[in-house]
Amino acid sequence: MALKKDNHYQALVARDAGLWLVLPQTFMNASGRAVQMLAGFFKIPAEDILVVHDELDFPPGTARIKQGGGISGHNGLRDISQRLGSHDYWRLRLGVGRPADKDSGADYVLEKPPADEREAIEGAIARSLEVMPLMLDGDMQAAMLKLHSQDKPVAEKAETKKPETQKPEARKAEPAPQPKAEAKQAGGLKGFFKGLTGSKK
Repeated sequence: MALKKDNHYQALVARDAGLWLVLPQTFMNASGRAVQMLAGFFKIPAEDILVVHDELDFPPGTARIKQGGGISGHNGLRDISQRLGSHDYWRLRLGVGRPADKDSGADYVLEKPPADEREAIEGAIARSLEVMPLMLDGDMQAAMLKLHSQDKPVAEKAETKKPETQKPEARKAEPAPQPKAEAKQAGGLKGFFKGLTGSKK
């Protein structure tokens, strides 16, 4: 299926028999405009619509299918729900993880992910495509069972803690050791983890 620009729907659109693929070209908070126009014209009910979106609540590498539910502060879902007048559409939720700063979600989803997270996200997309035939056949339960059992999320980065140092016993002839080597090692680990996480804090 080749996507083509459609100014009427303000989206990239492709069609194969009775299947439509729509990629809105508006701002995220106006994503529902294209969905509403196409669904309204072709009389497509909400329960026959699958929305693919990023999910902060799941780590990269996780993919989940569900029908209905809340919008969890997602502006794109909010607009789609409002314009369709329903929450009953299906969702394919692709995990991207949460930023360290919970208030920077809008900027976080626009950043380029680190290599390991990108690989995990692409893997989740590939596994989602594998169950697409089941979804198109209407066997959503089989699709969920297969997809949800194949998660390969990126392991959460463990918080590093400095090792506890014991006070040296007082000796008259021997001075207390200086922790120069330990400080150098801690600095090296800090640089190492900074390199792994890139620009994200």
